[in-house]
Amino acid sequence: MTLIKNGRVAEEDWAFVDGDTVLPEGKVTVTLDRFKAEREALLGRNTPVGVRLLPEDDPLELADDLSRLALVEVSFPKYVDGRGYSQAQFLRRRLGYQGELRAVGDVLRDQVLLMVRCGFDALVLANSDEAGFAEAVAEFKEIYQGDARGQMPVFAKRHEGGT
Repeated sequence: MTLIKNGRVAEEDWAFVDGDTVLPEGKVTVTLDRFKAEREALLGRNTPVGVRLLPEDDPLELADDLSRLALVEVSFPKYVDGRGYSQAQFLRRRLGYQGELRAVGDVLRDQVLLMVRCGFDALVLANSDEAGFAEAVAEFKEIYQGDARGQMPVFAKRHEGGT
């Protein structure tokens, strides 16, 4: 697995803690259920805390705590499960989440450009294809619809007198 953060290969410094396992020192992410159950203790730690959303989780449940979360991971358990795209858009566009938004799970090259457009700034690639990642992000220079990054669509550029 390779972590790509802001377009570059990065070292992993977060630990995902599943279930009710004892939390290690350092940066941790937990499931939404665990976060809700241990919210005060987690937010009271002296280290950054993150939450991993599963496809069935509602990001709105994090609305009051987003400014205190350094990381939100969105899980893609299968290539064909696209609910994480909607969760990312909701977090960025509607809830205004500014922290790190990371896609984890079955993340493949074919999904990279759309994931970045939906607001992900970090991806854990399933097949460690760093070169393929860079190619996928640069594949299209112009877009036809707005995205979570705020890139201007080609029609808007045209009406501004640009191209």
